[in-house]
Amino acid sequence: MTGKTAGSAFVDHDHDHNACRGQALVRAQAICTERGVRLTEIRRQVLEHVWRGHKPLGAYEILDMLRDNRQKTAPPTVYRALEFLLQHGLIHRIESLNAFVGCTDPETPHRAQFLICNQCGVTAELNDPRIDAAIGEQAAAAGFTVNRRTIEVEGTCPHCALTAR
Repeated sequence: MTGKTAGSAFVDHDHDHNACRGQALVRAQAICTERGVRLTEIRRQVLEHVWRGHKPLGAYEILDMLRDNRQKTAPPTVYRALEFLLQHGLIHRIESLNAFVGCTDPETPHRAQFLICNQCGVTAELNDPRIDAAIGEQAAAAGFTVNRRTIEVEGTCPHCALTAR
């Protein structure tokens, strides 16, 4: 997304989240139109909340945000919207946090890897096919059949590392 520093998977902490979110919503609408599916109002609102920042949000955090705007939003409604967004590659699930982040490349099917900052909670999406290939090759060499790949690396983002110095 916009706002990334040169050579970094992480966005600048002071980048324009509103522009980032707006761009994600425009891309999502175009993808849904192209695929002949509807980006309903609730799906759009859930996606908008996921893109509120670059920190993963849990379903109940999203539900609380929606309830601020909508009187009667139930957990199944949020879960159905999240499932739709996942199915269409508009968001990713961060397994270790049981939370969701926006996909930075929703037009291209891919298996992403994630860098998660333990300090500020910001998550960066990587899409390095070499990592995916290496796992596939090593698994095949071991006679292992891969059913699902989840790569989440915890550490410190460049901003927090710089701040700590």
